[in-house]
Amino acid sequence: MFLPRIDPPLNLVLVEPQIPPNTGNVARLCAVTGARLHLVGPLGFSVAQKDLRRAGLDYWDKVFQRYYPSLDDYLAEHAAARRHLFSARARCSLWEAEFRPDDHLVFGSEPEGLPASLVAAHPEQTVGIPMLPERRSLNLSTAVGIATYEAIRQQLFRAR
Repeated sequence: MFLPRIDPPLNLVLVEPQIPPNTGNVARLCAVTGARLHLVGPLGFSVAQKDLRRAGLDYWDKVFQRYYPSLDDYLAEHAAARRHLFSARARCSLWEAEFRPDDHLVFGSEPEGLPASLVAAHPEQTVGIPMLPERRSLNLSTAVGIATYEAIRQQLFRAR
């Protein structure tokens, strides 16, 4: 089964990721969906690290990736981007969000999530993935996969 390309592609943004295999898994997801990967530092690892490459080894050369030293650098370069900030403190659920080509799906670090200041400044952009009560969170790469395929599903459904 083949996935049609979304044009322009989705943008997956990881803010200060800390666990190399999660970032590697997201890179593999980008390779198989055509999404662009944006890494916002500081990172908790080197992108040359063995664990990161192992998770996406045979796909790394097929991933569009961009590194930004800080969140401010990313925000300045993509000031006009349409963003979805994934947070446990979200205003709307993934099922209510409307995704479009070229959207930026933004995820925080594994231990901290997105900076509270970013979420507080843009509450209308927050999106959450529904979970049972009294559960803390999903694994980062799992959450990115769920959100990415929902965004793609919406694009394909709209195209019909």
